[in-house]
Amino acid sequence: MIRPLICENLRNLWRVSLLLITVSAAYAQTLPPNAGPSASPAPEEETIVPTFETQKLARTYILDIPAPRGQITDRNGVPLAQNKLSYNLGVSFPTPLDFSDTQAISYVREKIEKAEKMIGRPIKISDEAILRHYRNRGILPFEIVTNLTKSEYDEVKEVKAPMVVRPIYVRTYPNGKIGGQILGYTGKTGRNLDGIIDNHETLWPETEGREGLEQTFNEMLSGKHGQYKLTFDRDGRKTSEKLISPPVPGDNVVTTLDLRLQELAEKALEAKAKRGAIVVLDPNNGDILALASWPTYDPNVFVPSISAEKFKALQDDPNIPLLPRAFRSSYPPGSTFKVAVGLAALETGAVGPNDAYECVPAIQIGNLTFHNWKKGNRGALNFVQALTESCDTWFYQVGIKTGADPIIDWALKLGFGEKCGIPLRGEVEGRVPNDQYMKATHGRRLLNGDIANLSIGQGDTLVTPLQMAQAMAIIANGGTFYQARLVQQVQTLNNEIVSAYQVRAKKTLNVSPTTMEQLHAGLIEVVNGAGGTAHQASLDNVEVAGKTGTAQWGPKNKERTAAWFAGFLPADKPQFAFAALYEGDVGSKVHGGSTAGPMIADVFKQIYKDQQVANGRQPRREPPRGPQIRRAEPVEEDESD
Repeated sequence: MIRPLICENLRNLWRVSLLLITVSAAYAQTLPPNAGPSASPAPEEETIVPTFETQKLARTYILDIPAPRGQITDRNGVPLAQNKLSYNLGVSFPTPLDFSDTQAISYVREKIEKAEKMIGRPIKISDEAILRHYRNRGILPFEIVTNLTKSEYDEVKEVKAPMVVRPIYVRTYPNGKIGGQILGYTGKTGRNLDGIIDNHETLWPETEGREGLEQTFNEMLSGKHGQYKLTFDRDGRKTSEKLISPPVPGDNVVTTLDLRLQELAEKALEAKAKRGAIVVLDPNNGDILALASWPTYDPNVFVPSISAEKFKALQDDPNIPLLPRAFRSSYPPGSTFKVAVGLAALETGAVGPNDAYECVPAIQIGNLTFHNWKKGNRGALNFVQALTESCDTWFYQVGIKTGADPIIDWALKLGFGEKCGIPLRGEVEGRVPNDQYMKATHGRRLLNGDIANLSIGQGDTLVTPLQMAQAMAIIANGGTFYQARLVQQVQTLNNEIVSAYQVRAKKTLNVSPTTMEQLHAGLIEVVNGAGGTAHQASLDNVEVAGKTGTAQWGPKNKERTAAWFAGFLPADKPQFAFAALYEGDVGSKVHGGSTAGPMIADVFKQIYKDQQVANGRQPRREPPRGPQIRRAEPVEEDESD
């Protein structure tokens, strides 16, 4: 049972959002002043849709007050998306509305000139816009400046009628780019509010989620409109205004993300990768702690709306910052896939822990020669040794002996080839090629050469960074496949749970203890052993287990390289499973051990520092305390597969 998240952060930050009552009250003060003595409301009230010619006959308007969107928080209640107050400067018209066109324009122009002097910048508004507002919605203030800066607000906050400052609330993302592709962004809904007033239209434009969690949970985040009532007499003079019902804030979405981990993952990518992704999971329950892609974008650029020029720049950026590579891109896994191959080989009995195969520079399969990434003969190796050195020719032989079907079966059991099921649009399923795929794509079944490619994660195999981290989480915990979880629960401001997403074990792989011991031993040696390929990912005082991988994909002469490092830590009692991907440029030579491995080292070096008790405060999480990163000796380029 998930308990309600009691977090002072939520309460304090929602106090800002709950200024909506203040907003509503302030809004009342901005409505048009009466031009003459107040009259009593007519005994009967009628609701009509007014036009310019009939506005003086209007009796009552019921206008909706948009509700503040619910917050999106990390697992500790730290806000990732929330609301803030913003201010618009407007001009109120006297009622009844009997200005001529010339008078209406002159009236507003005079106020605009005054406002320009106050805020120190020009205000560009057409005569057409002034007249359109006056004719259709003159009973409401005409906004001449939106989203005032703090300095501008300080200059105009004391203005007197008929100039008014109207408070509204807008979406804000307090951490900037961090988590931007997960959170998504919001956009205005409906038509521009410049036509004839409709009853139950909103006092200001409301927004809806357009991407990420903002889109998936839009209905829960949106809340419920409040209502505001305006009454006018037969001559068009305002007689009363009343808040009928306050808006009900939207629900809060509490994610599984750890903001600190997400921040460190994005910083590591920014520092060391032009393009890439880092995913971190808790292997003991499937919680996604970090889901980072690079490059990313700042969702604040969409608030309150993004210009066509800025949006085009994002779309045209060759590095595609709008693409969340962690779950919406798939890549050949390279040698990281050898974990699945070893699992299949050991579990089917095709090889035993002590069976040795020659790690030769190349072998002949059919009429093709398949090479090892190392040129020398490494001699006879068992599974742990072969995984440690990532010997391709060893896995060619073992893969063919095991057969395609067991490899495919165990790859699927690890979650490859199907979506992880996170609540974000556009997740891709990757691909584990089988006979049906090969016949449809290449006109043949899987041949030994194809199995050789499959055995080292090349050919037509594709996986996402999220899938890779999920697979490593299964290996880390001993064989339990937990449903990947990005959202813990949705709850009200009062911590009442609306929806809960429980930890769920989808299945248990029933891997033998011997096989699991072999896998763990090999992955530990990859990072810490003398012949390992991931020395640059090692840490002091905590043992990291992992596997490097390097694979090419794309058309000939335009091939790009995917460099991987995936694994878990601490090796003896895993609390983090991870996958790091470095997406290389065309023609670049990059390797998992020298590019992806150091990114993971950077992340967890800082995480373990954060766990230490500082100034009497408790650590945020409870992994073993005190480890520091060890500066490993540089590995020569040809020692990273």
